[in-house]
Amino acid sequence: MTRIDPSPPVPPPGQIARTMTYIVDDEPDICALLVDTMAPFGMDTRAFSRAGDMLSALRQKVPDACIIDLGLPDMEGMNLINEIRKISSVPIIVLSARSHASDRVMGLELGADDYVVKPFDPREVVARIRTVLRRTGEPVAAKSASEKAHFVGWSFCPQSHCLTEPQGEEMFLSTGEAHLLEALLRAPKRVLTRDYLLEHGGRDDSLDRSIDVRISRIRKKLSRPDHPEIIRTVYGAGYMFTVGVDWA
Repeated sequence: MTRIDPSPPVPPPGQIARTMTYIVDDEPDICALLVDTMAPFGMDTRAFSRAGDMLSALRQKVPDACIIDLGLPDMEGMNLINEIRKISSVPIIVLSARSHASDRVMGLELGADDYVVKPFDPREVVARIRTVLRRTGEPVAAKSASEKAHFVGWSFCPQSHCLTEPQGEEMFLSTGEAHLLEALLRAPKRVLTRDYLLEHGGRDDSLDRSIDVRISRIRKKLSRPDHPEIIRTVYGAGYMFTVGVDWA
């Protein structure tokens, strides 16, 4: 059972920009705790007990973030993350009692942006959401909303996190994956260290291997039979994007 801290959260000073977060958890007490904690921070919420209901709502309107429990009655939470990533790049924070490192790795591999273990302090969840939303909204100098990277038949739009295959099929990356791919695309044929990439969206203090997991996921998305790998591991140095990139 989640411990409820009686001390109220303190909202940030100044005007609060409102956001919308979808919460899916089959424990009503946890949903109520999160709703009450997030409200003073300008975070509107919609709570669901079933994955199918949240997916239906997401198809109607995409929120600013999603909080997902892994133990849901109608769908495994990992499958829900996978379904969301087919249609949206919305930031996803996993909230689960599964504390093993393999569960965290799998969550990141499927496209989650962060992972919080139960029991939890609800104010930590607020902090994690605000961090993810800051990353999502960080402006990039001299980048227009429609600017895309083009490379060996692929295209990538940093604004929407949409990666398009040469055959035209679209897929969406998580916030961390999108920032990592953009960093690689803006410095093709150069070795980028892990520390550099960590500062461009891959940092996850709860999992030291987060950078490697996300690079691996991006590499799998870009892999094609009988084609050389696009992202190369330079052992002891970092990673390199091996092909040329055109921005337009």
